Amino acid sequence: MTIRNRAQGMGLMLCAALLTGNALLAPTAAKAAGRGAANVTAERLVKAADEPGQWMTYGGTYSEQRFSPLKNLDTGNVGKLGLQWYGDYETNQNQHGSPLYVDGVIYVSTARNVVHAFDAKSGKQLWKYNPMIQGERLRYNVGLVNRGIAAWNGKIIMGTLDARLVAIDAKTGKQAWSTDTVPASLGLGEMANRYAITMAPRVAKGKVFIGGSGGEFGVRGWIAAFDADTGKEVWRFWTVPGDPAKGAEGAVLERAAKTWSGEWWKGGGGGTVWDAAVYDPVTDLLYFGTGNATPWNARVREPKSGDNLYTASIVAVRPDTGEYVWHYQEVPGDTWDYDAVSPMMTADLTLGGEKKHVLLQPSKNGFFYVLEAATGKLLSADPFTEVNWATGVDLKTGRPIEVSGARYEKEPWNLAPGVQGGHSWHPNAFSPQTGLVYIPAWEAYFTMAGPPANSPPAPGGGFSLGIAMGTKVEPGKLLPYDRQGVRGRLKAWDPVSRKVVWETEPFANGGPTSGVLATAGNLVFMGNGGGKVLSAYDAKTGGKLWSFDAKTAVFAAPITYELGGVQYIAASVGGAAQGGYFAPTHARMLVFALGGKAVLPEPAPYTPPPLNPPPSTASAEVIAHGGELYTQYCSVCHGVNGVQARTSFPNLTVTPLLYVQDGFDNVVLRGARADKGMGSFAKDLKAADTVAVREYLIARANAVKAAGPGAGPVVPPAPRRETGHAEN
Repeated sequence: MTIRNRAQGMGLMLCAALLTGNALLAPTAAKAAGRGAANVTAERLVKAADEPGQWMTYGGTYSEQRFSPLKNLDTGNVGKLGLQWYGDYETNQNQHGSPLYVDGVIYVSTARNVVHAFDAKSGKQLWKYNPMIQGERLRYNVGLVNRGIAAWNGKIIMGTLDARLVAIDAKTGKQAWSTDTVPASLGLGEMANRYAITMAPRVAKGKVFIGGSGGEFGVRGWIAAFDADTGKEVWRFWTVPGDPAKGAEGAVLERAAKTWSGEWWKGGGGGTVWDAAVYDPVTDLLYFGTGNATPWNARVREPKSGDNLYTASIVAVRPDTGEYVWHYQEVPGDTWDYDAVSPMMTADLTLGGEKKHVLLQPSKNGFFYVLEAATGKLLSADPFTEVNWATGVDLKTGRPIEVSGARYEKEPWNLAPGVQGGHSWHPNAFSPQTGLVYIPAWEAYFTMAGPPANSPPAPGGGFSLGIAMGTKVEPGKLLPYDRQGVRGRLKAWDPVSRKVVWETEPFANGGPTSGVLATAGNLVFMGNGGGKVLSAYDAKTGGKLWSFDAKTAVFAAPITYELGGVQYIAASVGGAAQGGYFAPTHARMLVFALGGKAVLPEPAPYTPPPLNPPPSTASAEVIAHGGELYTQYCSVCHGVNGVQARTSFPNLTVTPLLYVQDGFDNVVLRGARADKGMGSFAKDLKAADTVAVREYLIARANAVKAAGPGAGPVVPPAPRRETGHAEN
C-alpha cells in the first residue's frame, strides 16, 4: 500500500496544531506492542544488541557501530528490495537526520528541527513537531540541518538551531520541556546568539550529552550533560580556556591555556563539539571530538603558534561528573580546519595477538586512528585517503609529521584532504563479521592561502577564517600539484591490517556521500548526494547489488528494523541540486522491504531563474570592497566569489534582487526573509556596504554569463562548514 503523507487539505485545525508544535494525534503501533511510546530505558539502551529489531539510539547501540544483526535481507535477495512506503516532508532544505525506530514507530528530525513520527508499517504520519525557530537566530546556522535525535523514557530529545535542548512527548508530539543550553548565567552576552546545535544528542545514565556549534562565528566550545527527565544542567566541560582575567576554570583548562598565546579568548577559541560523541559502558567513559580553533589560520589566530588544546582532539570524560580523564590531539596547532569530530565507534580487536577494546575514528584530516579506549594511547594512525599535509604520525609522540610548506606561510598550498575533509560528519559502520570499517570517504582538495599582509581581524558577526577564500593560482604553479574538487566513494578499511580492502569507483557527479549501514546479511547500504541514489553493496567485496533512484540527494545514514517478521530499510532523503534557487529537494522518508511496490512520483519540472544580470557599472574599488564583505559574510552559504556550490541556498547571481537596491536591503538589512533563515545583517553592515556587495554580485553574474554555458565552474566551490552543511 502506498502512503503519501501530506498535511495539505487538513484544514485550519491542522495548521493551528502545527503552529503550536502540537501533533496529529493517532493511536501508535507502540501501544499495540504493549509498551508506551518510546519507552527507552537505561537498561534497554545498554542491552540494545539484545533487541536487534529496534534502532533506539543514533548509532544503533552504544558502540555506534551502525551494524544490525538482522539478516532477512542478504546478498542473495537484496535485489528484490522495493519501496514499501514514503512520507513527504514540507521543506526544501538538506536532510541530515538519521531516524530512530522504537516499538513500531519511526521518529526522524528534518531541516529546521521539524520532527516527524510515522507508523513504521503503514507510513501513516502520527504527529509532527515544529519548534518555530526565529529567523534572526538562523543566520548563524549554515544549512539549517539537524543530524539526529535521542529517545528516552517516553520522550524524543533534540538539540535545536537556536541552541535549545527540547524534549517531545513521543505519544502526542507536544513539547515536554525546553532548556536553553547557553543561558544568561554563563555571561556570554551577545555571543550566546551565535551558538547552534546540529549534532544528535546521546543519552546514558539518565543524562543527555550535547555540544554546541558555531566555531567560525567566534564561540567557545563546550559539551554539557542535562538531566534527561527535566532538562536541568548537570555539568559542562569547556574545550578551550577562557579569559585568564576571570581566573582559570580548573587545572585541566589551566594546562590548556599554556598552549595558547595572545588574546585568543576574544575570538572565542573554537573547539566546538558539533558531532561525534560515544558513551562506552565498558569503560564508563564519554568520548567526544572537538573542532578546529578559530580562526582557521594559526598565524592569524595567535602571535606565537601553540598546540591550542583541546581543539582538534578526542577527549574522554566521566559521564556522571564531566571530569577529564584523557585526551589525544590529532592536529596540534591546527591551521587547516581539521576538526576531530568525525563519527567514532568502539570495538574489540585483536592487535598483535592481544585483544583490545579500542576507539576507532577515520578523521577529517585523512588519517584512520585506533586508540586504546581506557587510556587514549595511540595504537595506529594511517592515511585512508590522499594526504599531503603530513607524511604520517609519530606513534611515540602521537604528533603528525608535517610536510614543509603545508602550513601555507609563504605560498598557497593545495591541501589534501581539503577543508571538506577526507571524511566528514557522515556516520561510518563496522561489521564484526568482516572486521571491516565502512567509510564514506572523499578525495578532496582546497587551496589554502593566508590573507593579505596587515589585513584586519575578522569583524564581529562574520565568518572567521583567516584565509583568502577563492585564491587563484596560475596553472602548474599550485603546490604540490593542480587538482580540484571532491570525489566521494565508499571504502572498506581493515583496522587490524591497516589498509583499504576494497573501494568503489568515485560516485557520479563527485562530491557528497551519505552515512553507512552494515548488516549481518553481508550488506552495506549507502547513499550518494550527487547521484541521487541509495545502494546496497556486498560487505566482503564491494560489489554493487542494488540501487534505488531516490530522485534527490541522500546524506543521512539509513537504518534497519524488524516489524512483524519483516526487515525494513529506512532512509531520510533530500538535498539540493547544483545551482538551485530554492529548488524543491523532494525531501521525504523512504522505507523499503522485500517485494515493495510503491512508486515515487516524478519530480515536477523546475526551471531556475535565468542568468540575466543588470550591467556592471560600479568602480573597481567598490566591487573589490563588496567582494571582501561578501567573502566575510555571505560566501559560506552562497558560494565562493558569488558562485553557488551544491546547497539549498539561493544562487545570488540569478536573484532578481540584483535589480533593486532597496529590495536587496530589505532582505540583507531589514530581515525580510528571516523566516527562511536569512536573518538581518544590520548590526554588521551599513547601507554603503550592501551597495558594494550588490555591485560585486552584479559583476560576478556578468562574468559568469560571459563565460557561457559549458565553460565549467568559474571558481572552485565553497568549503562546507560544521554549522550544518552537507559536506562540511
